[in-house]
Amino acid sequence: MSEICKNWSTWLKKTRFSYMDEQQKEQTLNWLIAVRDSVLNLADLKEGQKIADFGCGSGLLAFGVLERFEDKVELIFSDKFQDCLDECKKILNETNIKNNAKFLISDVSDIKLEKNCLDRLMTRSVLVHVKEKQPAFNEFCRILKPTGIYAAFEPIISENTRYYELLNSNQISDYNDFQKAEKEFMENPNDPLVNFNAESLDKNLYEAGFTDVTVNVQEAASKYIPTKEAILNWLITPPAPDQKSMKERFLEYFDEKKVDNFILEVQNALSQKEVKITSKTAFIKAMK
Repeated sequence: MSEICKNWSTWLKKTRFSYMDEQQKEQTLNWLIAVRDSVLNLADLKEGQKIADFGCGSGLLAFGVLERFEDKVELIFSDKFQDCLDECKKILNETNIKNNAKFLISDVSDIKLEKNCLDRLMTRSVLVHVKEKQPAFNEFCRILKPTGIYAAFEPIISENTRYYELLNSNQISDYNDFQKAEKEFMENPNDPLVNFNAESLDKNLYEAGFTDVTVNVQEAASKYIPTKEAILNWLITPPAPDQKSMKERFLEYFDEKKVDNFILEVQNALSQKEVKITSKTAFIKAMK
């Protein structure tokens, strides 16, 4: 494992994945590294390029670029949250890797860069946090040079397995009420997590001005034998700092007593039993 990946993965395990057991941490880390490598390969990176990782978060893609090229590329870490950039700086400073890296605080819908300035632009799980996708794609196309490439990974959460699909009506009090609520908030057009699919992404990219677009959707099935603690974490952990947890979403429909009872019944129904969850993801490559 490279020096950067070692520092980065240690940070992830101590912070973002701290609630997971060791097996889950390793599985998730290996999956993230596979996602990273797929996006970097789609981007067709080369020495001498100016490259940006927007919505960099923990720096998954940007650190992957540094592992491959060190200071032979100009690299921008960009995020709208200063604490994310601070963490990336900290990880980078703990290594001796040569780099030509800059840090930019910016929202993807209003990027503080001039037009036609980047050779490559990458994102990973960013659009799920952007309510209006089209302005972001417009900005991506604006700042890329002609023949520049945008490469990305996005989870298609709207098509993932839902809780009511894992449960039977005889296991959950008011099953129909919770099913109706989950269907409603998982199809909410105003929720950035679920208001898009592969078709809408393809349309957004062409409307932004990209000329050669591929949105490759992959479906993965995962099997788990969760503990009660793991199930609780699924329901109370928000997917991002500015997003509501599943429990908070249900609280918009029901009182806390009813939601807490639902959580307890889900724990009793699923803990120590194998559950199969299907998820869809999109790998994107678009040339200006």
